[in-house]
Amino acid sequence: MLQRLSPPVRQYLLITGNYWAFTLTDGALRMLVVLHFHQLGYSPLQVALLFLFYEIFGVVTNLVGGWLGARIGLNRTMNIGLGLQVVALAMLLVPAAWLTVIWVMAAQALSGIAKDLNKMSAKSSIKLLVPAGQQGALFRWVALLTGSKNALKGVGFFLGGLLLTLLGFANAVLCMAVALALVWLLSLLLLKRDLGKAKAKPKFRDIFSKSRAINLLSAARLFLFGARDVWFVVALPVFLSEVLGWDFWQVGGFLAAWVIGYGIVQSLAPYFTGKRRGHVPDGRSALFWALPLAGVPALMAALLYHGQSAQAVVIVGLAIFGVLFAINSSLHSFLIVSYAAEDGVSLDVGFYYMANALGRLLGTVLSGWIYQVAGLQACLAVSALLVALAAAVSVALPRHADAA
Repeated sequence: MLQRLSPPVRQYLLITGNYWAFTLTDGALRMLVVLHFHQLGYSPLQVALLFLFYEIFGVVTNLVGGWLGARIGLNRTMNIGLGLQVVALAMLLVPAAWLTVIWVMAAQALSGIAKDLNKMSAKSSIKLLVPAGQQGALFRWVALLTGSKNALKGVGFFLGGLLLTLLGFANAVLCMAVALALVWLLSLLLLKRDLGKAKAKPKFRDIFSKSRAINLLSAARLFLFGARDVWFVVALPVFLSEVLGWDFWQVGGFLAAWVIGYGIVQSLAPYFTGKRRGHVPDGRSALFWALPLAGVPALMAALLYHGQSAQAVVIVGLAIFGVLFAINSSLHSFLIVSYAAEDGVSLDVGFYYMANALGRLLGTVLSGWIYQVAGLQACLAVSALLVALAAAVSVALPRHADAA
């Protein structure tokens, strides 16, 4: 059946399958680590710090990974990412006494490198598989890849909790390592050899983008993901657990459901942004969708300040924020692939996702610090400010007429 499909579609399905398999293990591993170390008596803030290297190395990997992909090909960077994730999982199979904080942080650092190599390779590859000029098709393919990834990350959260319950920590990690190793072997055999390899070998200094549009979009992305993680990563789970009194499984299940819904909306983003009218998004679209997003955390902070039901404000507010954020994120993912140069596309995409990782790192650190000092309302206020900064940067993004 696969032989009847065109070569670009077969490669797209293979890349998507790789990305899906990796994402399932990434989400499951995060939940396994959170639940396992929570059971060992670690506080939520201490658990969050286990992922610090994961985010720091994501910044470095995206910056260098784009250059590496342009030199050696996206097939190799994707396969390196899959292989490194297998190694990261294997690192957690040591005896329980060896699972110190430093060791787990090192394993998470390796997992962060693997994740961003895999993501950069997958997103860059789509640019090369869609014929030039078919921007509507490009948006649909990018939205489907991005949305399905986030939905599966939520499934991975459930999978991690289920495996931990049924098999225990070590056996759960072993099962994931074996399954991903099989996917890695298939990818080595089937992925196109020269995919994404630049005709001219880029120099290392080329890792820094020279495109004004990409620099602006990267800045907007940094603020956008900082705005999400400043309250979602640490502040929200701690608030749900300590203030609202939710059980840990309720917190994990709620956040997993949110991520799945967020991914579904991302996949449908072309329909929200004018696909039926034949409209392809541009910089104006990024500004248009950022403005209402900034209002959601601001309104939530105001309602909490005036004593409204915290549970209702958080549940409803998070749902609205998730829909708007998913559309904003999907728009950005399309725009970077659209703006990127076709020869050496991974250089531009890698630089952009470096800004994405930097935003996550900023949000993660601020989330723990601001919540500890001033509470959830302050995190929401900072979130609104960061989205407003993303909107301000988006004012200068190119419109279709500018691009022409």
